[in-house]
Amino acid sequence: MSRFWETPRKPRFLYGWYILASSFIVLFFNSGARNSFGVMFKPMMAELGWNRGAISLAFFVHMTIFALSLIVVGRLYDRYGPKWIIVISTLLISAGYVLISRIGSLTEFYVAYGVLAAAGMGGTSGPLFSALVSKWFVKWRGLAISVALSGNCLGQFAIIPLFTAFSLKYGWRASNLYLGLIMLVINVPLAFVVFRGDPEQVGKGPADFQEKGRPRRKEKLEEGDLSLREAMRTSSFWFFAMTMFVCGSADFFVTTHLIPFVTDHGVSAITAGNMLAWVGLMSLPGILIAGPVSDMIGNKIPIALTFLLRVFLFLLILKYQTTLSFYIFSLVFGFTLLITAPLSTTLLGRLYGFSNIGLISGFIITIHNLGGGFWTYLGGVIFDRSGNYQTIFLFSTAMALVAFLLTLFIREKRHLRP
Repeated sequence: MSRFWETPRKPRFLYGWYILASSFIVLFFNSGARNSFGVMFKPMMAELGWNRGAISLAFFVHMTIFALSLIVVGRLYDRYGPKWIIVISTLLISAGYVLISRIGSLTEFYVAYGVLAAAGMGGTSGPLFSALVSKWFVKWRGLAISVALSGNCLGQFAIIPLFTAFSLKYGWRASNLYLGLIMLVINVPLAFVVFRGDPEQVGKGPADFQEKGRPRRKEKLEEGDLSLREAMRTSSFWFFAMTMFVCGSADFFVTTHLIPFVTDHGVSAITAGNMLAWVGLMSLPGILIAGPVSDMIGNKIPIALTFLLRVFLFLLILKYQTTLSFYIFSLVFGFTLLITAPLSTTLLGRLYGFSNIGLISGFIITIHNLGGGFWTYLGGVIFDRSGNYQTIFLFSTAMALVAFLLTLFIREKRHLRP
């Protein structure tokens, strides 16, 4: 006769879902902050008298610091876990955006946005949460990462129109102030209450979406896994690194200069902000499709097709500059925007293992973001000298074609130690 204390307890809700949901929330606000730069581009020019090259240089500094911080964050995450990384990063990014509301010179802007906010971005952005979620899910890891990263998409879609409208009514300074305070209030409690870096910290293995009663599939996370130094000795690593440089150059150039570009052609600020918001929303189906597809057919083909599609998009915008073509470009480019985000982590894990995924993916995303910062700055400089964006779009077309070809040379299989 069974007694009540012998009755099997129902399995608790898998903790990995809390990690995924909290990652989504942090990325929601992080995306809004990151993409607000394009919204305040022209208002800052009008108020402070700066040209596009000077403002774009601040973005280059920002992306350089952000990119370098990812290497540090990746190493610290692999060793200490996510809690204090998220807390300290949030304090930095919040301080940066609060200080932006008080700037009066380029130097102050470079420090507030280029250094403080950038250093904080590293520990509150997609690469860290992709690596974090990857440790909590096994069978459908790509789908789980995609769901977490969808916070980027919905954050951009929801916050950018609000930021635009709020800026038009109260000014870009007040908008940055409140954005910085909101991130502080949201991120810090989640870091202390929810985030854990290892399933064993809560006494459970990773969630694997398998049926009740079925044995959980275990992974070997150490045996045969490559370090960053060992991964760098393979050709696939450098093919992918160059591909991600091109990817970042297009991503951040478009999200930063889209609003200035389309408003130059008579589009209103509100409509331009909505276009950028749609870029974010359309990235949602992109990553939700990319994750499951990578689980089924691998990562290389979806990445290659992404760049091929961008070739045609840049050709479109080179030939036609109308409201309709701008909307088509925004919607389709948005679909491609974050496809490589979940695929990068799963591809690198498939090639080199997951023991050092934080550091390896951090290095690759560093290359991605350096490309974005450099190309965004170059776009501003070229505009100041030529008065248009045609040259930079022409080069972006050629680079997308090169990235398509480079992706085909990646050997998508487990690489062994040299």
